[in-house]
Amino acid sequence: MSDKKSQLRKHKAIATGLFLLMAMVYISMLYTIKYHFSPWMEYVKAFSEAAMVGALADWFAVTALFKYPMGLKIPHTNLIENSKNKIGENLGTFVTENFLTSDTIRPYIEKIDLASVISKWMNQSKNQLLLEEELTVLGKKVIANLQDDSTINFLVTKANKRIKSLDLHGFASKGIMYALEKGEHNRLVNFILPKAQIYVEKHREDIYQTLIEKKPLLGLVGGKAITNQLINGINSFLQDIYQNPDHKLRQEMTLYLQKLATEIENSEQWKNKLKEILLQFITNDTIKIYLSDFWFSTKTTVLEQLDNKNSALRKYIQKNIKDIATNLESDQNLRFKINKQIQHSVYRLALKNIQEVNTLIQNTVQKWDGRELSNKLELEVGKDLQFIRINGTLVGGLVGLLIYIISNLLNLQ
Repeated sequence: MSDKKSQLRKHKAIATGLFLLMAMVYISMLYTIKYHFSPWMEYVKAFSEAAMVGALADWFAVTALFKYPMGLKIPHTNLIENSKNKIGENLGTFVTENFLTSDTIRPYIEKIDLASVISKWMNQSKNQLLLEEELTVLGKKVIANLQDDSTINFLVTKANKRIKSLDLHGFASKGIMYALEKGEHNRLVNFILPKAQIYVEKHREDIYQTLIEKKPLLGLVGGKAITNQLINGINSFLQDIYQNPDHKLRQEMTLYLQKLATEIENSEQWKNKLKEILLQFITNDTIKIYLSDFWFSTKTTVLEQLDNKNSALRKYIQKNIKDIATNLESDQNLRFKINKQIQHSVYRLALKNIQEVNTLIQNTVQKWDGRELSNKLELEVGKDLQFIRINGTLVGGLVGLLIYIISNLLNLQ
């Protein structure tokens, strides 16, 4: 900063010194022409006179950019401080319209190869360990930050919604039809019939006593023989059903179950009844108890797994990190897809926020102090602007000299 200030002072001194030199030459020419005239002196006088005019004009122009010339508040001077907000608007518009266009952004975005950078980084063992630790810390933090009550209530709410939305009647109907298609009802009958026969055989006496109690007269007319005949008839009937897959009873059972399935599917009464049964067994309190146990158990297990470097979860994380690193390194097509996705996202984000850049520049410039901005700009470009003063002095002098020469030539003619 001090070097820039010293250079600015140096070049100001040169430009001002050149003006003073022209002023001294002009004054000396006035005196010399009056007392010791020589024709060439007129030419020097014309040069120095025009040089002073050029120097003063350019001094005024350069000074007017950064401050009021000689402290005089002349209109359209101290331009930077007075036009700070407009400068911000113009600068923002200039940058966005000339540097942040789709044509200027695209070539740079297309060079983005973030996938290769990630691949190289991930294939280093130390970085894999670092990534594993960071993921572990992040996972523990996420779980720790979850409020138990809020999480359980969320799970209960979701579970209730899912339970209430269950199509129980449809599920029951389809279950019955599936069982019929697979012949499960016949397998059930085949399983029950032998058990029923055994039961009847074992309880002949019980059956006889039951019949006698209900029909005492049977005991007087050979009730035991009748009972045996009845039991034998039942066993024969059951055996016939067991051996005959096309038995009438089986067919009737199939038709009944088909009818039941259709009725369950289409009946609003069945729908309400099944829901009522379900809600009797699965209450809100029951769901909350089960889900609370599930949540606390899961939370404790996951935290323990994350803390243990040899746990299945940590090994799973390690394996996935290594797999991702290996795939990124070996699969060029994968890197290409990742880069394309990144480039597309960056391109859309850049175009979407171009106006934000414009606004950022405007707001930033507006927040600057006008005097400070003017001083900073003068410090940055003031040194070069002093050459305008120097050139103005020299060019002005040459133009003045040329005009004087042409004027003399025209007078001669």
